[in-house]
Amino acid sequence: MNRYGIEIEVQNKPCLDPEFMPIHKFNESFLKTAKKPVSFAVERSGGQVAVCHTFLHGTEEMREADHYYADRLVKSMLWMQGGFKVYVSGDEDIYEYLKTTYCSTGNRAFDADFMAGVYEHPFEVVLCDKVPEEKGASQAIGRHLGGCRVGFDAGGSDRKVSAVIDGEPVYSEEVVWFPKTTEDPDYHYDGIVAAFKSAAEKMPRVDAVGVSSAGIYIDNRTMVASLFLKVPKEQFDKKVKDIYIRAACDVFGPDIPLVVCNDGDVSALAGAMGLGENNVLGIAMGTSEAVGYVDEHGNITGWLNELAFMPVDANPDAMEDEWSGDIGCGVKYFSQDGVIKLAPRAGIELDETLSPAEKLKVVQKLMEEGSDAAAQVYRSIGTYLGHALAYYYQLYGCKHVLLLGRVMSGKGGDLILEEALRVLADEYPQYTGKLFPALPDEKSRRVGQSVAAASLPEV
Repeated sequence: MNRYGIEIEVQNKPCLDPEFMPIHKFNESFLKTAKKPVSFAVERSGGQVAVCHTFLHGTEEMREADHYYADRLVKSMLWMQGGFKVYVSGDEDIYEYLKTTYCSTGNRAFDADFMAGVYEHPFEVVLCDKVPEEKGASQAIGRHLGGCRVGFDAGGSDRKVSAVIDGEPVYSEEVVWFPKTTEDPDYHYDGIVAAFKSAAEKMPRVDAVGVSSAGIYIDNRTMVASLFLKVPKEQFDKKVKDIYIRAACDVFGPDIPLVVCNDGDVSALAGAMGLGENNVLGIAMGTSEAVGYVDEHGNITGWLNELAFMPVDANPDAMEDEWSGDIGCGVKYFSQDGVIKLAPRAGIELDETLSPAEKLKVVQKLMEEGSDAAAQVYRSIGTYLGHALAYYYQLYGCKHVLLLGRVMSGKGGDLILEEALRVLADEYPQYTGKLFPALPDEKSRRVGQSVAAASLPEV
C-alpha cells in the first residue's frame, strides 16, 4: 500500500475491506523518514493545553505527505482533547496549510465551526516560536451508589433507563426512538420524561437523576449533540440546551440532584466500576462511536473523546461521514453504520425502508443463526478494531478497554473481540501485556451505561 509516497505494510486486512489502511500504520511509516522537528498544541477552555512534538519531512517532494500527516494529527488532537486554538511551531508551510484548511472555507470547516460552537470562542490557527506548555485538569465524578436513583442513557436508536437502589438495578427498559431524524424538540422531551417516570414508578422515591447522552454537555446543558441534529437552531437554543434540566425539574421538582455527562465518559466510568480499576477507555458502539476515558487516578479528564470523528483509515476511498463530510473516521467503522456498510459486501441484502437500528438487528439475527456472511461482517469490524486499538493506546496509554453498545451484543460482539485480540497479538506484539480489551457480561453491555449514569450525582 502506498499513500503520498509512504509505503505501508499491513499484515491483517479486513476480509470485506481489503483496502483499509490503518492510520497508525501510516503514521509509523511516515515517521521512519521524517526528521524535521515540529510541534502542535491545542488550547481548550480554562487555559488547558494538549501538546504533541513530532517530525515532518520538510521537502517539496514530501509536501503532500507532510500536509496529510499534519491534518490527520491535528484533527485527532482536536477530537480527542478538544480546543478552539491550534498552535504550530517549526514549519511555516504547515502553519499556512492548516490555517487555510481549518477555516470557514477550508476542508475542515466542520471541525473549526464545531469547536468554535462548543467552546463559544472563534477558532484559530496561530504560528509561534514555541508552543505553550502542556496543562490539563481532571475531576472525580460518579461512583455514588446510595439511595434510589434514575439512570438514563440517550442513544440515537434507543433510549435506556434504569431504576437503581443502593447500587443494584431493580428495573431496566429499552425503548426504540428516532431522535436524530426528528425536528420537534417536544418529541425528545416527551421521551425523556416518559423514561424518567417509568423508572421512578419502580422505586419508593427518587433521590437523584444521572444522564448519559451522546453529545457535549457543560453544566448539564447541551452544547452540541447529534441526537438533536434536525432541531432548528432557534428551537435548539430555546428547548434543547436545558432539556434535561427541564425534564428532571418537571418530573421530580427543582431540587433533584442532576448530572448530565457525555455517554462516552459514562461508558468509561461503567468500565472502571465493573473492573474495579482505573486507566480505562470505554468504547460504546451503537448509533455512533462514543468514547470516554477514566485516567489512572479514576478521574474524568474533561477531554472531548469524540473519536467518532477521529481518522482511523488512510484509504483515499474510505466512506464519507455525512455529518462532518470527512472520510475514514471512526463512526463508519465502530457503530451500526459500520455493520450496515459491510453487510452488502458480504451478500446480505438490507431493506432500505428499515431504520439503521432495525438493519443492525437483521445482521445480528443472522449471526445468532450461524450465518457465515454475518460472521464476515463482525470479523472485519474486529480487524478494524485491532488496528484502531493500537492507535488509541498510543494516544491514551490506557490499560483497559471496555467494549459496550448494541453492536457488541451477542455472538457478533464476541467475534469482534476475538478478532481484535488476534490482530493486536499478531501485528502489534509490543502492546502484549500492556493493553487489555474486554467485554462486560451481556446485561452490562446493553444497560451498563444507564446504571453507571445513575451513580453520577452526589446526594
